[in-house]
Amino acid sequence: MSISLADGVSIAQTGSGAVLLDERSGRYWQLNSSGARVLEKLLAGESVAEAGAAAASGTRVAPEKAAGDAAALLERLQAAGLVSR
Repeated sequence: MSISLADGVSIAQTGSGAVLLDERSGRYWQLNSSGARVLEKLLAGESVAEAGAAAASGTRVAPEKAAGDAAALLERLQAAGLVSR
């Protein structure tokens, strides 16, 4: 899967995850550490399942749940116009 940040969207890592800034609207979104890890992996070209597994590594979250959560995050980011395929 190949996704990228939409034009005019920037990302900044924080101590607790990441913040996405949509410079077109001035709105920002905060991701917790798991969400930031999922987005990082997706931007690196990994699949939703791989990104979910990476975020769940070292936790008790089932791989299927992690993949579902990663897919839901991707859908929300796309709906907000923050990422594109």
